[in-house]
Amino acid sequence: MDILNSLADAARFRYRDKRDATIEEAAFEARLESSVFASALHQDHLSVIAEVKKASPSKGLIVEDFDPLAQAKAYASAGAQAISVLTEPTRFLGSNAYLASISKAVSLPTLRKDFIVTSYQILEARLLGASAILLIVALLEKSTLASYLKLASQLGLDALVEVHDEQECDSALEAGASLLGINNRDLRTFTVDLHTSLRLKHRIPQQCTTVSESGIKSREDAFLLKNAGFHAILVGEHLMRSCSVDATMQSLMV
Repeated sequence: MDILNSLADAARFRYRDKRDATIEEAAFEARLESSVFASALHQDHLSVIAEVKKASPSKGLIVEDFDPLAQAKAYASAGAQAISVLTEPTRFLGSNAYLASISKAVSLPTLRKDFIVTSYQILEARLLGASAILLIVALLEKSTLASYLKLASQLGLDALVEVHDEQECDSALEAGASLLGINNRDLRTFTVDLHTSLRLKHRIPQQCTTVSESGIKSREDAFLLKNAGFHAILVGEHLMRSCSVDATMQSLMV
């Protein structure tokens, strides 16, 4: 089994006993009145979604002395437009508690970064304070993707719909996605190729908001993606390992 599907199976196992009815009312009471995540990415420079990330399947432990709230506050101070928070616990060592504390303490919009395979996770994301969720096309049937997009919209959540190839890109658009993330990392093999973003960008209508994800490590990479027409980049490991979050953030906001 590849890494992506093993992570999806782990998520299904974690949520096997969860029922929407137990949190649905509370989630809708906490709905956002307007979209804040996607709109934050429209700036006169390349926007940065800065990721709070302790570990990954490909890199193992990224930061030993991990303080998620301090990291998020450093991102906000450095000028990030939004914050992505890993909540996947098995291979990324993320936590729902990280998202809840960051969403409460930091004024920037937050993205729940996880392997969403149940509607419960979407309802839960709003209760944890997220203003956006990640939906990975490779994990979802088109009808499921469309229903999850509808639920997210009803909760006032933006949905960053992640694709990695032409078929996934077309499926995302057919399902109604307007905020698309092109992942340069193949989540089945975890190999990275920045040109994945460049190859797929032209398939996406101009009215959509576009994000390039993974493998962005330099100002040159940022310029390449800005010139290709991307609104934002999602950067995790490069910022987590940085000795100066301020300097690294400024180098990316081209």
